[in-house]
Amino acid sequence: MSYISGARSLPDEQVRIASTKMDGIGPKKAIQLRYRLGISGNIKIHELTKYQIDQIEQMIAQDHVVHWELKRGERADIERLISISRYRGIRHQDGSPLRGQRTHTNARTARKQIRKGNERRLPKEQATD
Repeated sequence: MSYISGARSLPDEQVRIASTKMDGIGPKKAIQLRYRLGISGNIKIHELTKYQIDQIEQMIAQDHVVHWELKRGERADIERLISISRYRGIRHQDGSPLRGQRTHTNARTARKQIRKGNERRLPKEQATD
């Protein structure tokens, strides 16, 4: 098992499939990446040389926002929305749906999580014998 840019890939996987498992790289970017490096799509991960793996990692780090950088950027965007008190930020903060979905009968999971988080635990009354 090898790791390429933080994504775990099995040795028997094809490069075209393994490269799409990286956060921020979809099928189209994976094709462009392979084309620029001259790597066949049918070649398997264990057939790659160390030099080719290093080239893939350098190309990804140079041109694409992936994995933790992508997640950090998303989190920063949400924090910005919360700090300026935008509607979407408030909905993120509450854990409610934020794209206009119905909440009266749907979004049950979100409402359940909100209710569980706000419950107050009362001390148990001692039972008398």
